[in-house]
Amino acid sequence: MPGPILAVERLSKGFKSGGQLVPVLRSLSLGVRPGESLAVVGRSGSGKSTLLNLLCGLQTPDDGIITVAGESFHRSGNTSFEARWAELRRRSIGVVFQEANLMPALSLMDNVRLRAHLAGHLSGNERGWLERLGVGAEADRYPDQVSGGQAQRAALAMVFAMSPALILADEPTGSLDRHTADAVADCLFAMQRETACALVLATHDTELASRCDHMLDLSGAG
Repeated sequence: MPGPILAVERLSKGFKSGGQLVPVLRSLSLGVRPGESLAVVGRSGSGKSTLLNLLCGLQTPDDGIITVAGESFHRSGNTSFEARWAELRRRSIGVVFQEANLMPALSLMDNVRLRAHLAGHLSGNERGWLERLGVGAEADRYPDQVSGGQAQRAALAMVFAMSPALILADEPTGSLDRHTADAVADCLFAMQRETACALVLATHDTELASRCDHMLDLSGAG
C-alpha cells in the first residue's frame, strides 16, 4: 500500500485574542493516501479553513510536522521555508476555494493554460479539461461571462490540469445552488478518483462530506 501523500503529526495552532493565546487546533494527526478523500467538518470557527491554510503553507503552525508529497515542514517562518512551500503549491497542491479563483482578464482556457504552465504540465489539452468538466463550449469566454457553476467547473479544470498530488477544497460548492453544487461535486469526485490524487475537503455540508472516504470533525479539536 502506498504511503500517504499528506501526513500531519501533532499539529497545533492558536491565535492571540485579548492578549491571550486561543487554541484552534491541538496536537492534530492525520494521513491521506493517494486516491483517498478526507472531509473536514465542524462548527463555524472550529478551524476548518485554518487547517487548510496550514496544509498549503499560507499559515505557520505553532507546533507539529506537515509532510506533503515527501516534503516535510516543521515550525518555521524563514525565507527558505516560505520558498519551499511556494514551490510545493506551484507544482503539487491544487486549491479550490468557495469562489472560483480565476483571473478576470483571461479566458477560461487561458486560466487553465496558465495554471498548467506554472506547474510544468503544459500539454496543449487545456480545452480538453474544460470539455471533460462540461464547460468546453465556454472555453473562450471570460469569468464574468459565465455562471458561478461554470466558473467553478473551470476552476476545477485549472486544478486538474496541473496534475496535483493533493487537492485542498475549502467549501468548494458553498456559493452554489443545490443542483449546481451537486453537479460540481460530481465532477470533483469523478476526476479525483480518475487521477488518484488525495483530497482534503472542508465543508459544513453533511451530504457532501458523506461522499468522502474519511471524516474529521474539528468541533472538539480546540
